Amino acid sequence: MANITLYTAPTANGYKVSIALEELCLEYAVRHLHFEKNEQKTKEFLSLNPNGRIPVIVDHSSNDFVLSESGAILIYLAEKAGRLIPENEYLRFEVLQWVMFQMSAVGPMMGQAMFFQRIAAPKGIVDDYAIDRYVKESRRLLEIIDHRVSDREYICDEFSIADIAIFPWARAHRWGNIDVSDLVHLSRWFELMEAKDSVQKGIRVPSGKYPVAFSSVADLSEATRLNSEKYEA
Repeated sequence: MANITLYTAPTANGYKVSIALEELCLEYAVRHLHFEKNEQKTKEFLSLNPNGRIPVIVDHSSNDFVLSESGAILIYLAEKAGRLIPENEYLRFEVLQWVMFQMSAVGPMMGQAMFFQRIAAPKGIVDDYAIDRYVKESRRLLEIIDHRVSDREYICDEFSIADIAIFPWARAHRWGNIDVSDLVHLSRWFELMEAKDSVQKGIRVPSGKYPVAFSSVADLSEATRLNSEKYEA
């Protein structure tokens, strides 16, 4: 049995944890959940996470410790492996600050931008005010990240869970129709992240393939139609 079981699906939060597991070289097994079958709402999964959300890990090397919430999982894995989070108190909290920035701002805002365009709109529920609001706010947050990496390679002094937390959300800007073509520092950071083997492997774990929203050539129209069928608006 692998030391860790990861329950996941192809979402930004799902990609975060598999990237971290690959980067930390931790042994893990994968349980794929299919949202179109409501597998995240089964009695078995709700016993692990009553909120019915992925990702979830079960650490069999620590008395089958169960943990949900992607940010908490990233911190747990980094501390377990002794990597991707600084030992210095102040540098550590700087990394955690940016993890929380993703959890409290980037994820929720970009998630809503994607929801109203990729799930609600294809079902005929079009809210132009909501779309405009969330796209503009998502763009503002990506500008903050662009500025942050304008004078450094990574979000903090070294590659950390802050980069892993932010990357899958920021890189899905196409899925939210957020134009970042002029954010040159953000684009450079994307290239740096995508060059990592752990990132290339990790983003394929939840679905077995490179996410369509990350591809610059993939047609999003059919992906949008299929995606909207999985969720209720």
